[in-house]
Amino acid sequence: MVFSPSNPVFLICKDAAGIAGNIFAFGLFVSPIHTFRRIMRNRATEEFSGLPYIYALLNCLISMWYGSPIISPDNIMVMTVNSVGAVFQLVYIALFIIYAEKTKKMKMLGLLAAVCGLIAIIVYGSLQIADAAIRQLVVGVLSCASLISMFASPLFIINLVIRTKSVEFMPFYLSLSTFLMSTSFLLYGIFNFDLFVYVPNGVGTILGIVQLALYFHYKDSSKGNSREPLIVSYA
Repeated sequence: MVFSPSNPVFLICKDAAGIAGNIFAFGLFVSPIHTFRRIMRNRATEEFSGLPYIYALLNCLISMWYGSPIISPDNIMVMTVNSVGAVFQLVYIALFIIYAEKTKKMKMLGLLAAVCGLIAIIVYGSLQIADAAIRQLVVGVLSCASLISMFASPLFIINLVIRTKSVEFMPFYLSLSTFLMSTSFLLYGIFNFDLFVYVPNGVGTILGIVQLALYFHYKDSSKGNSREPLIVSYA
């Protein structure tokens, strides 16, 4: 059949979109490096928050589990991109804990333990579901909800840009990487007939377009600003 996941053209397009998504996601994963260079240079986390990295780790682990062959067939690209993302977030969290003051350090350790516990519950609970289709549905809903909430997080920044008429706190390359990655996995999900991939990434694509449109609309009014970006994590 023409509209079949086994169609050779669909398979090629799906793999191409998945590879592109993995490449563009790298831009998101490395985006906090500038922030952590500052943290390491000053040997302090200052006013930066570690919550975005904790949440990003949780998101990556849930999506990685959904992309695994145990949960959904033929979603290897989803598993690989989130595996790499989880490693990056763990490194960022470790550095944050090293340089944070005692109160923040204990809070981050507690949140990290909570993430590990929650993922363990999700993995164990899903493995108790004998029916493969229901198991994929349950984990897929969790992954979809997590991704949508992640993509919706820049709404605060969008509101800030509109209110201040400045893109000082919305880095261009971060917005561009988010848009390109979301679009790639939107196509990947469509070619793979997986609504738990294309629905949340469709939301991400729309929000990415909004961010880019706002950037080009307000960029001239933001020249000369030199403060640190408010967004310090892709999640």
